[in-house]
Amino acid sequence: MVEFPIYRLRRLRKNTLLRRLMRETTVSVGNLIMPYFVCEGKAIKNPVTSMPQVNQLSIDNLLKEAQECQRLGIPAILLFGIPKKKDLLGSAAYAKNGIIQKAAAAIKDKRIDILIITDVCLCEYTSHGHCGVLSNKSVDNDRTLNLLAKTALSHAMAGADMVAPSSMMDGQVKAIRTILDKNNFTDIPIMAYSAKFASSFYGPFREAAESTPAFGDRKAYQMDFANSREALREVAQDIKEGADIVMVKPGLGYQDVIYRIKQEFHFPLAVYNVSGEYAMIKAVAQKGWLDEEKAVLEIMTGFKRAGADLIITYWAKDFAEWLNA
Repeated sequence: MVEFPIYRLRRLRKNTLLRRLMRETTVSVGNLIMPYFVCEGKAIKNPVTSMPQVNQLSIDNLLKEAQECQRLGIPAILLFGIPKKKDLLGSAAYAKNGIIQKAAAAIKDKRIDILIITDVCLCEYTSHGHCGVLSNKSVDNDRTLNLLAKTALSHAMAGADMVAPSSMMDGQVKAIRTILDKNNFTDIPIMAYSAKFASSFYGPFREAAESTPAFGDRKAYQMDFANSREALREVAQDIKEGADIVMVKPGLGYQDVIYRIKQEFHFPLAVYNVSGEYAMIKAVAQKGWLDEEKAVLEIMTGFKRAGADLIITYWAKDFAEWLNA
């Protein structure tokens, strides 16, 4: 290996254009996915108090947002649904006229050139707020699989381009892949929340999606944040079951996990820059204690440097505007 004298590195760092020329890692708009929370009604734009600039949107306003994302060059949006009614089985998640089903169909009808990714989980739709069917106040993994599969199929039938199971039920990818293939949706990819940790950084999301558990927590089916080898096992299982993209969630505290997964599998990898991470930076920036644009660029670059190919972030539109400025 040829030694590179440190004074040469210093010389290269001094010039801004040279720094850009020598940069090893870059983030582009094409790496970003913008999440949205969709609700019933018209002309609705309900601010999420813990997430500045994030809103619950009715479908008419979602269409405007999707068009704006297309204009900015953002390739994909991720949709979370907020139903009018909830029940013990989360039946609105897989209803033909469910909110996500109607939203996906509306975007397709408008011929907006953007990839529609849909969240496949029951937590927004169940009256108890957990991600699956309950049995004695515990989530019944196997009974939940069929409902997740039905949800994914209903999304594909409505026009979704990709489905993203997030409930962390064992076997969910296989169940979804099987039902999609049986119904001739073999080209619909699955982005699996493979390494989803039980995190304190999900709080603002639960406000936005109205999905806070009525009792207990989700530690029985989400991963212990102390475990990285377990994450490798979860990813390996999802790949075996047919996932096309795997994911790490959250992002900031888990870049070692991102790196280990990318090095181990060399597989398409997404990271979710979650609501608490977004709210934390927003709050500090509003105090004037850091530069939001510079901080976000540093965070996104860190995700890419660790090995992420795709970044799900509430800053996607802002980031695109900053890059285009």
